[in-house]
Amino acid sequence: MMHCLLSVFKMENYQSMLDLIIEQLRLPKLNGKEENVEVAEQDALIVVSNRLPFIITKNPLTGDVERKSSAGGLVTAVAPVVAQCKGKWVGWTGVFYGPNEEPDPIPEADINDKTPTAGIKAEQIVPVYCDEKRFKNYYDGCCNGGLWPLFHSMQDRAVFSDDHWQDYVAVNELFAEKTVEAIRNVREANSNVTPLIWIHDSQLMLAASTIRELSKKDDIPIKIGFFLHIPFPPFDIFSICPWSKDILCGLLECGVIGFHTEGYCLNFIDCCHRQLSCRVDRSAGIIEYKDRHIRVRAMPIGIPYDRFVQLAEEAPRVIKRTTETVILGVERLDYTKGLIHRLQAFEKLLEDHPEYIEKVYFMQITVPSRTNVQEYQDLKQEIDQLVGKINGKFSTANWSPVRYIYGCIPQSELASYYRDASVALVTPLRDGMNLVCKEFVACQTGDPGVLVLSRFTGAAELMQEALLCSPYKIEEVAEALHKALQMPLEERTMRMQSLQRREKKNDVNTWMYMFMQAMESNLLKPDQKIITPTSYEEIDRYLNYHLGNAETVALLLDYDGTLAPITTHPNLAVLPDETRETLERLSNLSDVFIAVISGRDVNDVKEKVGIKTITYAGNHGLSILFPDGSRFLCPIPKEYEQKLTLLSRDLEAQVCQDDAWVENKGLTLTWHYRNTPETKRALLIATAKSLIIGYGFHCVTAHGALEARPPIDWNKGYSAFYILKSAYGPDWNQKVRVIYAGDDSTDEDALKILKTTGATFRVTTNPTLQTYADMRIPDTDSVLTLLKWVERFMSRRAPKALPIPPLTSSDQASPLQRQVNLDLSMPLNGSSHENTVDKEEI
Repeated sequence: MMHCLLSVFKMENYQSMLDLIIEQLRLPKLNGKEENVEVAEQDALIVVSNRLPFIITKNPLTGDVERKSSAGGLVTAVAPVVAQCKGKWVGWTGVFYGPNEEPDPIPEADINDKTPTAGIKAEQIVPVYCDEKRFKNYYDGCCNGGLWPLFHSMQDRAVFSDDHWQDYVAVNELFAEKTVEAIRNVREANSNVTPLIWIHDSQLMLAASTIRELSKKDDIPIKIGFFLHIPFPPFDIFSICPWSKDILCGLLECGVIGFHTEGYCLNFIDCCHRQLSCRVDRSAGIIEYKDRHIRVRAMPIGIPYDRFVQLAEEAPRVIKRTTETVILGVERLDYTKGLIHRLQAFEKLLEDHPEYIEKVYFMQITVPSRTNVQEYQDLKQEIDQLVGKINGKFSTANWSPVRYIYGCIPQSELASYYRDASVALVTPLRDGMNLVCKEFVACQTGDPGVLVLSRFTGAAELMQEALLCSPYKIEEVAEALHKALQMPLEERTMRMQSLQRREKKNDVNTWMYMFMQAMESNLLKPDQKIITPTSYEEIDRYLNYHLGNAETVALLLDYDGTLAPITTHPNLAVLPDETRETLERLSNLSDVFIAVISGRDVNDVKEKVGIKTITYAGNHGLSILFPDGSRFLCPIPKEYEQKLTLLSRDLEAQVCQDDAWVENKGLTLTWHYRNTPETKRALLIATAKSLIIGYGFHCVTAHGALEARPPIDWNKGYSAFYILKSAYGPDWNQKVRVIYAGDDSTDEDALKILKTTGATFRVTTNPTLQTYADMRIPDTDSVLTLLKWVERFMSRRAPKALPIPPLTSSDQASPLQRQVNLDLSMPLNGSSHENTVDKEEI
């Protein structure tokens, strides 16, 4: 390899030099053309849920039927899309009608209604009417009496009845028939659309079977998705249900099945494998059923974050200003919410820390639920008695430890409680997700509080900055409360800001768009930008599939926007300490190779990262610096060195105004306009482009900048191949698995040619951006997650079997000889290209 490079450098024609290097590296020529994407007719969304997105009531004075909007997260996210695509919503009206009674027509929204459901016309509603006795057997009997406790791993509370199950089957068929009616209406209006049916929650787990069967008879192509809003239990609990196989078969008629967490996904896949003998791919989340491949995905639901922030900012103060600290609990009355346990934990706190008496009080807001069910009536009575006991035990003349509110509270008032509470105590015994903790985080607009969260909620999987505890361990919850009350401002601020940043990104709209993407729906508009939350589990699934049992991994990473966040000025782009520490640990692993390929000057990027044992490529690979100090410089005609100086001068004179400026990197040049006002950018950009092209340079668009690059056939893709070949030899692709991550268009050259040989990531928040990467990740935090995955993956592998060293003529090889043999047998990971050549020549 080195002999080849020396001969290259002696040639006079620079293009011949580059052609020969490319030939040696066996690189494909890139034409830079994007594939044309054919846009299909927009899907028609049909939502199927137990209840309609609004409440139907009769005015007691006029007798008129009215509709009142529901405030749930599902409605907030999905209703505008249903309205926009002229879809349908199938659901029960909430009103029972007698056998000879004519149902009331669905009313239109009030003219002053500004809620998310206002845009849904009456004609888009497909109401489900049901006999009262049958509905109660289906809902109160089967769903709430059997499936609810079982799915929350409280099997001792589950009651199963054949009559209830038969009515559950019948009501699911009724919903399915109404859904097919909606499908036919949509197709009659436009025969080119593909109906996308989105079924929600445990009440309708059999509906997909009938929907698919009837649609097949009508020869209508459909897409069916399902989302479960509660936990999915492990096999040993789920199999207790007498009709568990029927439920699995019903769900598997969907193309995509969504759950809140990766754990619920794995539970479901395991049940399908063990009960139905389905072939499954756990790492990829795939189940094979009836010659179809069903995708199982973790999609944690969020809240309408911005709306809660606005409510908190506008809500009048409800909690009186005192010196007392408020611990807040908000839950619906249900045995899964751990209300008794949390009251006992607060009692334990006062017993162990009497210094909190008259300084802290616990406010519990409980929303009535299923008031006609005896079990819930008993729970309310037990709570009332425990509140009375604690208040009787600790109250003083001017203070009561527990303030208890039983009733419904308007959201604006609830936001005030969230905002002014110092600690939120959210400790369900089991919860699919739990949105109370997310609402509390969104409403913390002032002095930051602390979230104490049950580790048995789906939210705990991502909200690691909360104080996690087991609600079953009363002492542990009490100690978490004590820690929360004593936490200094700096730590509270750090934890809450991290929680708020994540919840703002992963709001309810993101959740809906994630599902649409999994369904391969085209309902997403080009101007709809989302941030897809990338969990450790998602990266784990993707990289396990691509890396398999790889023994050596090469990490090729961009700097700005990938390792370090984008800033207003390149000098401010600092590598986060945690990222640097992770990179240092990775660089010390024997089978991990790291290279940073940046648009910066090579010495600048090396100084920014500051790790001596990794390879740096600057100016998009035009210059490469190896750990041993050796360099590669791509040959550039001298005429372009002179042109670069002239171009820099003209850009300074003509377009460096309104905070725009020029950065000369020696081999390339960047004109930055990131801080220039939007109103003044267009003319400046047009002028800068004209100057760059006029001097014969390639003009490349970057983040808030234009880059002038010499018109030579060399880019990040070629430099990536060169680096890998220098480190591992010509057959590098047989020795190492590659991971590449970058954030802008200059990385696409590398993403394209590495696509078939490694795992590729584009750091972007735009779901419609065309990219050669296999996976999009939203930000530098996700890149850190990726690095940590590699660290765990490489660290947890079993030690490689070491080759047996040859024996000397008289005895075993000495320790020194053994070390030499072992060294020669190991790949020269992270070494310079000169060392690689020496090894090949040996």
